[in-house]
Amino acid sequence: MPSIRIREAAQLLGVSDDTVRRWVDNGALAATTDDSGRKVIAGDVLAEFARSNANPPHDPVGGGSSARNRFVGLVTKVVVDKVMAQVEMQCGPFTVVSLMSADAVRELQLEPGSLAVAVVKATTVIVETPGGIS
Repeated sequence: MPSIRIREAAQLLGVSDDTVRRWVDNGALAATTDDSGRKVIAGDVLAEFARSNANPPHDPVGGGSSARNRFVGLVTKVVVDKVMAQVEMQCGPFTVVSLMSADAVRELQLEPGSLAVAVVKATTVIVETPGGIS
């Protein structure tokens, strides 16, 4: 089981190092000490913590959908030509880029600062590991 250092855990959770340390200190997140004396968190413990504490922003669209991969975020950039458009969104720490028709951008009134939901439904999802570890 991989051990994850406090700083890495903070980056993965999108919070500060101090926040992770407070969670460890108050018992909300279990940590151990590695051979160098640094606090580390077991990968499975961090994964369960992330899953059980996930608090996505309110989905302004609501309603039913078969798509489960919904990312609420802010539109940060819109590039439109006569036919097509590129829309960039910041969804938490992730940037999502969508190509769509210029008509769709106008109909949805997308512009930087707009609140939107990126919905991803794909038949292929590629999972990679660091350093080519499989």
